[in-house]
Formats: sequence, C-alpha cells, structure tokens
Amino acid sequence: MKPAEVSTPSDREVLVKRSFDAAVNLVWQAYTEPALLRRWLQGPPGWSMPVCEMATHVGGKYRWRWRNNENGQEFGFTGEMLEVALHSKIVHTQIFDPGDLGVSMGAEPTIITVTFNETNGITHVTTSIKFASQADRDAAMSTGMTDGMEMNYKVLDGVLAG
Repeated sequence: MKPAEVSTPSDREVLVKRSFDAAVNLVWQAYTEPALLRRWLQGPPGWSMPVCEMATHVGGKYRWRWRNNENGQEFGFTGEMLEVALHSKIVHTQIFDPGDLGVSMGAEPTIITVTFNETNGITHVTTSIKFASQADRDAAMSTGMTDGMEMNYKVLDGVLAG
C-alpha cells in the first residue's frame, strides 16, 4: 500500500490517512485487540511493547508502554474511550507519559479520532490527532511521530497479510 498521507489542517491538528489491503473487520481487530495491537504497534526500532492494556468501550481506559530493549528507557500513553462505533470509528483521549525519555508533548490530553471505511476490500483509515495547542502539536511532530506511524503501518500490512 502507499505510504500514509500526512497533513496539518489546523495549527493544532495532524491528519494521517492510510489504506490497508484487508477487510474492515480485520483492521478493526488489529486496532482494538491488545494481542494484535502489540504485534504491529511496536514503537521505534529496538523497542518492545511490554504493556498493552485496553478496554474498547465508551469509558474504557487504555495504557500502552514501550521499552528500549537495549537501555531500558520507557515511555507510553494512557487515555479513555469517548466514542466507539463498531468497525467505523474510535474517539479517545491520549496523554503522553514521557517515562524517562526527558521529552514533553504537553500535559493536556490530545483527542484522537480514527475512522475506518472499506471499499472493495481495501480499508481506508483516517486518524485525526487534535492537540491542546500548536506547541504540543509541534513538539509531537518534532519526534518523528508520523514517520514512526508509517513504520508501524508497514508492520500492520504484514500482520494483515498473514
């Protein structure tokens, strides 16, 4: 599949569009089942995801944590599900936990909206990331966030093919 298309529709938002050669129910599972999510949302090279806990219902909480396999550094995200529409939409808060990385992406929650639309066996995923401020958005973008997303999407392509 083509690499993700990234845009910044406002001074606080990042929009990421990516398509996957799989039915929407399979892509949905990859996004909502911890065992599958852990297989593709691996973080930077050389990192693992030792914590992947989530309840994908409105009000459900999640906690994701990554660890550098070489030096033990960690970071993660936590949040709450605000809206869940089976096979079509997930809206959740996201709070960055810098762990021991020494970086910041702001203290206010980010709102993530992920939509899923299938056409002829291809699932189109659109992710809107709305930050509390332009400074928070710019800090997140400076980490190489969208490059990391595409690396993980390539892994997801393989998971979906298998």
